[in-house]
Amino acid sequence: MTDTLPMSERPIEDLPGHWLLARLGKRVLRPGGRELTERLITAASTAGKDVVELAPGLGKTAKLLLDTHPASYRGVDEDAEAVTLTNQAIGNAGEVTEAKADATGLDCDSADVVLGEAMLTMQGAKGKDAIVAEAHRVLRDGGRYAIHELCLEPDTLDDDAKTEIRKALARSIKVNARPLTTEEWTDLLTSHGFTVESVQHNGMELLKPRRNLADEGLKGVATIVVNLLRNPGARRRVLGMRKVFNRYSDNLAAIAVVATKNPTGEDNE
Repeated sequence: MTDTLPMSERPIEDLPGHWLLARLGKRVLRPGGRELTERLITAASTAGKDVVELAPGLGKTAKLLLDTHPASYRGVDEDAEAVTLTNQAIGNAGEVTEAKADATGLDCDSADVVLGEAMLTMQGAKGKDAIVAEAHRVLRDGGRYAIHELCLEPDTLDDDAKTEIRKALARSIKVNARPLTTEEWTDLLTSHGFTVESVQHNGMELLKPRRNLADEGLKGVATIVVNLLRNPGARRRVLGMRKVFNRYSDNLAAIAVVATKNPTGEDNE
C-alpha cells in the first residue's frame, strides 16, 4: 500500500503537503515561517535548558534551538527519514530517536522545554489530547510547552465554516488537518494542566513569494521554481494548495503559544 512507502518513494499525488514542498526544495515548512519560529524559541527561553523537540522534520528548527545553547537537545519523530535528516543536520550536538509524539519513551519530568510545530494541527481531538498529555508528562514542574500551529480566525467562527475549511485543507494537503481557534488552542493547553504565558500570531503565508524569499532566500526559491517547472503534477498540487490558502486567507493564521506546566497537584483557576 502507498501509505506504507517511505515519503521519498511515494508518488506526488499521495504525498502530504509538507513532504511535497520538502521534495520540491522548500526547507521552512512552518505555517508562520521562520520569523514566528524564532519568536517562539525566544519566548520559550531555551538557553541552558534540557530541550525536547517533537516531530523535528528536516531539522531546521533543531539548528535554531541549538544556536541558543541549550543544556541538551533531544528530537523525537515517528518518521525514520525525518530522524535521519535531523540527525544529519545536528551532528553530535544532540540526538533524535524514532518514536511517536504521544509515546516518546522519554522519562517523566526530564525536560525543561518541549517544542512542537505544525503537528498538533494534523491530529484529531484524541490525538491532540494524547500529545499534549505526553508533553506534560515529560516536562518538569514549571517547564514550558511551546507550539507553533495553524489557527482559525476569528474565535467566533461558526462550526459550519470550520468544517468547510478543514475539509478543503484535507483535500488539498492530503492530511486530515484540524486547526483550532486561538481560544480553542489555549483551552486545550489549560485543560491539561498548563498556564498559557504568551500567544503570538503571524500570517499563514506558506506559499506567498515574500514569505518564501524571507525563509528560503533567492537561491532556495529558484530551486523550488525550477522543480515546479519540471514536474507538472507537483505544480498542479501546489497551485491547488495555494488556491485553498487564498480562498480562506481571512480565516487562516499561524499561532505560537508558550505554556508553563503547573506544579503537581495545582489546577488552573
